[in-house]
Amino acid sequence: MFNLAPKSFKLMIPDVDKSVRLRLLLVALLPILLVSPLLMGISIYRWSNQFDNLLISKVNGDLTIARQYLNRILENSGEKIQAVGASASFVDVVNNNVNNELSFYLQKSRNELGFDFLYLVKDKGEIMASASKTKSQRIPKIWSVIQKALKGQPATSIDIYNKKQLFFLSPELANQATIKIIPTKAAVPTNRKIETRGMMVQTATPVMINGEKAALVGGILLNRNLDFIDTINALVYQQASLPFGSQGTTTLFLDDVRVSTNVRLFENKRALGTRVSAIVRETVLDKGKVWLDRAFVVNDWYISAYEPIIDSYGHRVGMLYVGFLDKPFQTEKYTTLLILVAIFLIVTVISVPIFLYWVRGIFKPLERMVSTILDVEEGNMSARTGPVESGDEIGKVAKHLDELLDLLQERDLQLRNWAQELNKRVEERTAELQAANKQLEATTQQLVISEKLAAIGEITAGVAHEINNPVAVIQGNMDLIREVLGDETKQVITEFRLIDEQVHSINLIVSKLLQFARPEEFAGYHDQHMVDDVMTDCLLLVQHLLNKTLIKVERSSNSLNPVLINRTEFQQVLINLIVNAIHSMEGGGTLTLKSNDKFEAEKNGVLIEITDTGKGMSPDVLKRAFDPFFTTKHSEGTGLGLSISQTLITRMGGEVNVESTVGKGTTFSIWLPAIVEEESLSIIS
Repeated sequence: MFNLAPKSFKLMIPDVDKSVRLRLLLVALLPILLVSPLLMGISIYRWSNQFDNLLISKVNGDLTIARQYLNRILENSGEKIQAVGASASFVDVVNNNVNNELSFYLQKSRNELGFDFLYLVKDKGEIMASASKTKSQRIPKIWSVIQKALKGQPATSIDIYNKKQLFFLSPELANQATIKIIPTKAAVPTNRKIETRGMMVQTATPVMINGEKAALVGGILLNRNLDFIDTINALVYQQASLPFGSQGTTTLFLDDVRVSTNVRLFENKRALGTRVSAIVRETVLDKGKVWLDRAFVVNDWYISAYEPIIDSYGHRVGMLYVGFLDKPFQTEKYTTLLILVAIFLIVTVISVPIFLYWVRGIFKPLERMVSTILDVEEGNMSARTGPVESGDEIGKVAKHLDELLDLLQERDLQLRNWAQELNKRVEERTAELQAANKQLEATTQQLVISEKLAAIGEITAGVAHEINNPVAVIQGNMDLIREVLGDETKQVITEFRLIDEQVHSINLIVSKLLQFARPEEFAGYHDQHMVDDVMTDCLLLVQHLLNKTLIKVERSSNSLNPVLINRTEFQQVLINLIVNAIHSMEGGGTLTLKSNDKFEAEKNGVLIEITDTGKGMSPDVLKRAFDPFFTTKHSEGTGLGLSISQTLITRMGGEVNVESTVGKGTTFSIWLPAIVEEESLSIIS
């Protein structure tokens, strides 16, 4: 079967075809280590889904209870005001036709019914009497429920009052409805700072006043009505109704703003003015659907249920919410999963040794036969498997194997006798070949030593060349101190800093020698730099050389991209190229330094150009410019400057090129890749 498997699969399980023991182990352990975890994973997945569905079903039932209670409040409000309108005492007060007595009666009835307002209105909106003093004698809007009552049909609904309509009833109601909107995570962005509208349970019943149609209108403001919302929460989430220490919450929304809630922010402060998440608003208010799922509520995740609230005109004006904290259930679920996994692992640890013990009786004789065959292959022709206790097929195979080995040993003895004479001749020839091989090995060792010495000499020459630059800089700055400032050392702080940097450069060069010998123990250090900053420091370092010449320096700095480089190594490259340019302009000239951002090889980068007006290079010299030990300054240079510079730039991920014309000058161009945003963030962190 495994012969038909892909080659990559056979590499992963290389001995399946060759090891009966491995096959037996797979047969024994496959149900435990593969099938059982798979079945367990499927069971856990289904259980987890059922667990989550149970929570959704629970919160759906909670929403049903809350909705029924809200509907019951609407019904009770309608029943209460209908009872007042049909009562004999109301009829007596109306028949007496005394306004003050009617207003007093309405005020008393309002307090008994628990309404926030109660008034008697005529067909055209004129107020006949009110439990509290209103801003005018005509209502600002004839609501749908009032219209139905004036037509003889009692009606109760939830309606939204604006600030002006609330002030008409009472300034206290307007103040109660006013809620500051608090910025809420995951909510739809808004510029609103305050909610001044009020959500009102409004009910009206028809009455007759001296043969004229009228309506008795009352209502309850739900904004900040904490008794109302706490009653719903206590009804839905009774004590011990939620396991695992979860907490139930209930909220009434006006649009997407919490106007009555028992959700807490901090220090037991209710989350009035916070807003619902954007996804819930879209589902419930915009699409009119019921939300049954996890949702982010103010500052934590809850198993939540939202449904829209419809006003008397059929508009979605708010939401009713119930939910309970999700974290305790998730903690309990994952704890249960961990316990199941732990039990499975314990059972596996216990059962695997038992299975291994059972299969040992099968593969133990096979191991003995394999060991016997290996001994024979190593030359022990007397090795035998011996008797096997089991009389099954494996025992018969072991017996036949020993018989075949007896026959093989006899034939081997004959062959050995025949081969003795041949071995003598082979030994003589082998001795000659061994002597020749020893001579060849000695020659090879000498070549290796020669190559190592050549490499060490090249590295040593490179180190000597690299040390010359920082030492020259140190000497130049010291000369500058003595010639310009004399004993006023306080004025040469910058030069002392430069001396310290070059001493550090010497140490780095020594490290490079070690890096060549043991590259796996060393790694270069790179940091983020601007090319123009490094170029400015380099000009300071070679200023003493420029002061001795008639060379004019021109700068053009247009690069904005940072690069990832080793500052000292890059400074070393620039100094080497600038010094070479100075040496090529013995009679003076112009040294031009440019930097520009350049997109190359599908990457952003920085291009640095160093141009001199010196004597230039011939095509033959130009071809060998970067070859190690090639130099035109035989009395001064080592020929390693440009070679090492090219190596350093390549290691930084860039490239260096040269263009030159005899008699006109030379231009060295260096391109380095810029740091992308992700690299820059990782360096900062």
